[in-house]
Amino acid sequence: MLEATAKYNKGKFNDNSQLLFNGTSTLENLHQQNTLFDQKISYNNKFKNKKVFLLTGRFIDEKTPQNYTVNKFFYQDLFPESTNANTINQQIVNQMQFIGINMHLLKRNDNDHLLELQLGNEYRKDKLETTFSLLEKNLVLALPNDYQNQTNYKVNDLYFKSKYRLKVIDFGIVGKLDMHQLFNRLENNNNMTINQNPFFINPSLGFDWEINDSNKITSSFSFSTTNAKVLDVFSDYVLTGFRSFSKGTGNFNQLNASNLVFNYQLGNWSDRFFANTFFIFNKNHNFFSTNTTIQQNLTQSEKILIKDRKLISVNSKLDYYFNVISSNLKLDLGYTKSEFKNVVNNSNFRLVTSNNYNYGSELRSGFKGFFNYHIGTQWMTTEIETIINNSFTNNMSFLDLSFVFNKNLDFQLKSERYYFGNLTTDNTYYFLDFDARYRLIKKKITLGLVGKNLFNIEKFRNFSISDIGTSITEYRLLPRFLLLKVEYRF
Repeated sequence: MLEATAKYNKGKFNDNSQLLFNGTSTLENLHQQNTLFDQKISYNNKFKNKKVFLLTGRFIDEKTPQNYTVNKFFYQDLFPESTNANTINQQIVNQMQFIGINMHLLKRNDNDHLLELQLGNEYRKDKLETTFSLLEKNLVLALPNDYQNQTNYKVNDLYFKSKYRLKVIDFGIVGKLDMHQLFNRLENNNNMTINQNPFFINPSLGFDWEINDSNKITSSFSFSTTNAKVLDVFSDYVLTGFRSFSKGTGNFNQLNASNLVFNYQLGNWSDRFFANTFFIFNKNHNFFSTNTTIQQNLTQSEKILIKDRKLISVNSKLDYYFNVISSNLKLDLGYTKSEFKNVVNNSNFRLVTSNNYNYGSELRSGFKGFFNYHIGTQWMTTEIETIINNSFTNNMSFLDLSFVFNKNLDFQLKSERYYFGNLTTDNTYYFLDFDARYRLIKKKITLGLVGKNLFNIEKFRNFSISDIGTSITEYRLLPRFLLLKVEYRF
């Protein structure tokens, strides 16, 4: 079979926001475009009963330019020679081209062993240009040094991938071995072009064991090396928000990581009782962290390469169906811990520990009558430990009611409650929506009535913490409204 698929997308977007920062109103405007052409051709041939050959080629061309403007000048300390500036502008040229070809052979033996071989080449070219301007009355006052970027980044990945699955009765072993020969080429701000040709191997070993119909175990261990992306290698600062700048490393880097996954499944999805538990341990032997400078009105972050970041995550989901009440109970328990290091205001390396707990339950009915319900609650606790500790607990609860009076008339009612533990005032919010549908003419005309924000909540505030601070974000919401809908099918 020969198959060809072509996609074309073109869009223009204009985003505006009004921010209140330190008592000063700030207007942001972002014009952005997206032009994408994606062509994929694939050919597959089952030349023997248990042998398949696939050949795939792909070409992508994408352009995503941006024009970002801020009507205030917050950077007097950063650019003291331009105190007359009153507007900030940044223009970004972002282009990407991708060409790839892949040959894939699959062979299944009579004993159900599976062999996969892949040979391919992927070429990607990224162009990133940023122009940061300080303006006075729409006239360019300055183009600060160290805040302009002209980056051309080319990566050619010649690879060979292999996978073999060995199955013995109910026990399966899966081995993977990927080999990559990269040809990297980087040019930053018209400086001398640098080249790099790294070679690396990514191995993986896993197994799956179906103990019986109700007990299954899967696990895998992998070591991976990944190449830096264009957003990691640019050399000068880029404005990423009205008061934040960031820059890349300006050089090539490969990141190494080890990953262990363990999964235990008790029961099946269709059983009365079902439980599923995941355990993940990830260690980044080197990773991109940040060297951040925090000032009163702005932050500047530079990517730095350091060693040892760890993540542990455990999650369990349990389902049990109660015949007495014709309802299904779900329990969700999870814990994630991560440790990494960074630098803030020329400090030594700081150890940052993040602990996240989530626990919740749901009860969903399966009545045969006209009425059903779905009720649940979810608690989320976040802890950040640096030289000081900070934590908070949020809660979200909901109650959904469904009424199907007959085949022509149904009514859905949805309610939600949000609680933010670290807000001293206005920390609880209630929302109520409904959706009613009446089929006037079967398969032809349907009438609908939708109500949103029936409690007429005007503002919604959210609280978040990080290793360098806390923030409260307030959103203005659309007022209560009713919407009459008519749906006609032909």
